[in-house]
Amino acid sequence: MATKKVKSDRCVTMLKALADEHRWDIVRTLLAESLSVSELGARLGMAQPNVSKHLGTLRAAGIVVTERVGKEVHGSIAPAFRAELSKNANRLDLGCCSFDFNSPRK
Repeated sequence: MATKKVKSDRCVTMLKALADEHRWDIVRTLLAESLSVSELGARLGMAQPNVSKHLGTLRAAGIVVTERVGKEVHGSIAPAFRAELSKNANRLDLGCCSFDFNSPRK
């Protein structure tokens, strides 16, 4: 019996990106405001190299964008991702599951 193919690779990419608790915290923080890597690290109690690595994963999934401002790298929510969330009151519906960014991580 053939298994049903996942709706799209996007679903798998999003699930992998949002599965990590630190990336979840980064996304929730960036939904409120854009911050530099050092500001994110200080706010979330993470080392800068770890924040950069997590931002890279989130960027590859299309969730965040980064921009170099002088010597700093600033992260923010990707416009397309923010637009998708705003349609559903900060809920991401992937079809197979949904994520509510209004609620704290459990």
